[in-house]
Amino acid sequence: MVRSESGPAPWRAVLILAALLVVCGCGRTPHEGLRFGVPVMPVTLDPRFATDAVSVRINRLLYQHLVDFDASAMPRPELAEWKQISPTLYRFTLRAPRPGFSNGAPLTARDVKATYDYILDPRNASPHRLSLANIEAVAVDGEEVVEFHLRQPDLLFPGRLVLGILPAELIVSGHAFNREPVGSGPFELAAWASEGRLQLRRRDNGLGLEFIAVNDPTVRVLKLLRGEIDMLQNDLPPEMITYLKRQSGITVQEGGGTNFAYLGFNLQNSATGQPGVRAAIASALDRAAIVRYVLGGAAHPASAVLPPEHWAGNPGLAQVSYDPARARRLLREAGFGPEHPLRIVYKTSTDPFRLRLATIIQSQLDAVGVLVEIRSLDWGTFYGDIKAGNFQMYSLMWVGIKLPEIFRYAFHSSSIPPDGANRGRFASATVDRLIEQAEAAGTLEEQAVLYRAVQADLLEELPYVPLWYEDHVFVARNDIAGYQVSADGNYDGLVYVERRRPANIAAK
Repeated sequence: MVRSESGPAPWRAVLILAALLVVCGCGRTPHEGLRFGVPVMPVTLDPRFATDAVSVRINRLLYQHLVDFDASAMPRPELAEWKQISPTLYRFTLRAPRPGFSNGAPLTARDVKATYDYILDPRNASPHRLSLANIEAVAVDGEEVVEFHLRQPDLLFPGRLVLGILPAELIVSGHAFNREPVGSGPFELAAWASEGRLQLRRRDNGLGLEFIAVNDPTVRVLKLLRGEIDMLQNDLPPEMITYLKRQSGITVQEGGGTNFAYLGFNLQNSATGQPGVRAAIASALDRAAIVRYVLGGAAHPASAVLPPEHWAGNPGLAQVSYDPARARRLLREAGFGPEHPLRIVYKTSTDPFRLRLATIIQSQLDAVGVLVEIRSLDWGTFYGDIKAGNFQMYSLMWVGIKLPEIFRYAFHSSSIPPDGANRGRFASATVDRLIEQAEAAGTLEEQAVLYRAVQADLLEELPYVPLWYEDHVFVARNDIAGYQVSADGNYDGLVYVERRRPANIAAK
C-alpha cells in the first residue's frame, strides 16, 4: 500500500501557475541530457530494501530481474527461463547472451544465489524476506543454472522473483548499493551529488537522464513549461492536466492504470458491519460522475482489486450501479432513516485532492440520508489508524498488484494485522475456503476459476466498495518522443525515450 497521489487545491494551482508564467516567461534552459520531474527522490537504490514507488521504478532501470510480467500480469522470463522440476523445485536457466554489470563483470547464477541468500537471511532485515519465506534453499549448477527449493508447493512462485540481481562479490564486501548501484539494467549511475538531483546514464548510447525532485506539482509543471525539466508522470490534479493539454509545446499521453481505489470499512462496527449498510453506500455513489467531472476521465470504474484483463481477474463482474432509491431502501431495512440517520466517520489524508474526493463522496451520501463526518489526518497518523483498525470508513488505493495472493493478504480471516492487511477484520468462511482451495490448486487455470469466485463473493459482501482504477498520465515537452505509459506506472519507457532533432536542423 502506498499513499495517494498528491495535488494542490482545484483550479487555485492553475491560476497561480498562469500568473507565474506571465511574470517569469517561458525561456528554455539548454541541456544535453533529459530531465524527469518526480515528487520525491528514491529512498534507496538497493533493490533488496526498496519498497517506495519511486525507488522501485528507478531500480528497474538500474537492475535486471529473473522474471517480469506480461499485460495480463502473467509471469514471463526476463533474465532466465524456468522449469518446474517438482512441486517444490524450480530450475532457472539464464538466457543468452547473459548481460554484464555496469562494473564490467558478467552476471552469473552465483550472483542470483547471492542476491536471494542475502534477502532470506533474517539478520539483514530485508522487507522482501516475508514474500520469499517459502524458499528453503538456493543452489547453483555452473554459471547459468540456479535452483530454488521450496518448503511448500507454490504455482505463483516465478512471479515472486522480480527483485534486481546484484554482483555477488560486492554483496560479500558490503558494497553500499543504496547510493552506488551496480546492476545489469539499461542505465547506470552517473552522479547523486545532491539530495534533489539523481543523474543516470543510458548504457547503450551514453544519454544522460536526470531525476529532479520537485514536491509541489504546481512548481513541477512550471519547470516543465519553462524547459527546466523535460517530462513528468502522474502526481498531478486533473485540473492541471486539463490545463496542460491546452498548452502549445506540450504533449500529454494517458494510459489505463491498475491502481485500485476503494472505500474500506470496519466490519466490527455496529453500522458498517452490516452488509446492507455497505451495499447502500455503494449504491449511493455516482462513480461515473466523479470519474468524468472530478478525475477528468482519467480512470475507469472497478468491481474488484484485480482488473478484468488480469489472468485471474473476473471480467464477468457487474459494475455497482448508481441507485439512490435502492440506497434509501437498504438504509431503511437496516433501521436508519430521517429520524435515526446513519452517521459515518470517514477518514482520509490531508492531501488536498483526496480531501476533495472525500467531500464529494460526503455530498453523495448526504443525498440518501447518510451523515458523514470527514476527518483528514496527516499521512502518518491516517495510515497508522488504518493499520490499527481505528476507523469506521476510509479511502485508500492498492498500487502495483500483480499476484492474486492479495486476497489472502487483505481478506482472509487469518490476515488481521499484524499478520496481514485485513484491516477491516473481514471474516467469511466462504472466502477463506475459496482462497485456500485456490492456493492448493494444481494448475493456474484452476486457480483463476477459484480467484474469480473469490472476487464475485467479495462484490456481494463488500468489505471494500470498489471505486475505480486510476489512469497514468505522462506529460512532456513536444520534442520528447518514444515514451510509452505502462499499466502499473513504472518508468520503463525511459529506456526508449529520446529528444527529437528540430526539423530545421539537418542531420550530420
